[in-house]
Amino acid sequence: SQMYPSDFLTSVSVDELSEHLCGRSRPGHFRGVATVVAKLFNAVGPARAYFGQKDAQQVRIIQQMVADLAVPVKIEVLPIVRERDGLALSSRNAYLSAAERADAPVLFQALEEARQLIRAGVRSSARIARRMRALIDARPCARIDYVSLVDPRTLRPVARIMRPVLISLAVFFGRTRLIDNCVVTP
Repeated sequence: SQMYPSDFLTSVSVDELSEHLCGRSRPGHFRGVATVVAKLFNAVGPARAYFGQKDAQQVRIIQQMVADLAVPVKIEVLPIVRERDGLALSSRNAYLSAAERADAPVLFQALEEARQLIRAGVRSSARIARRMRALIDARPCARIDYVSLVDPRTLRPVARIMRPVLISLAVFFGRTRLIDNCVVTP
């Protein structure tokens, strides 16, 4: 009731960055994120705020919001923490069945495959995405929401990888949607 009183009408929107990746599947989600984070920054006035790289799109949106609104806070991005099998830590992992949990490390495997292809000289995003999709589609519990290779700053798709690229994906395992990503420099 204090954060969102009954007469609350204002929201913060970082439009272009919110339209890609997870924004397609979750319309309005990032408006809510930007609004609550802006309110939190306003209430607390932190010098630094820490966000995890696992939510790369959210981090990029917060970075843009802070820059655009001249919010005096430094955004620190922390690396993804992973299980031994590569699965990114997430509270959502607890919702996975045993079979779904067994298939879930394919997210990290697909990202690693993409990293290896880029290091081997492959520059076609479409070719890399096809290989990632094939790996994921081979898992019976997995249903792809998206596999994407984008510019880390604009979050727009790139056809050829000539600079650093954000490789991100969202995959359903049963009803649980998991995300993961990595940034690769050719």
